Amino acid sequence: MKTLKALKQELLADTETREAYDAMADEFAIVRELVAARARAGLSQNEVAQRMGTTQSAVARMESGKRLPSMRTVERFAQAVGGRLVFHIERHA
Repeated sequence: MKTLKALKQELLADTETREAYDAMADEFAIVRELVAARARAGLSQNEVAQRMGTTQSAVARMESGKRLPSMRTVERFAQAVGGRLVFHIERHA
């Protein structure tokens, strides 16, 4: 059985797949930050959901990356994990 790392490496060897993956880098970064912030806070999805006034499945959908949440929802998530949303735009090098 292949490891996830090996499978990812194999898939990204294809140019079209690599371009599509790279085009989603910003979305992946948002998802990684949501999951990392919740982990740093030591909270479950259910605990974050309760603090946000939503459901665990809504938090799971946010963390899945299938559909990006609104800025307001990310702000509520940040508050629920004891943080605050910081937004900036970086210039391409």
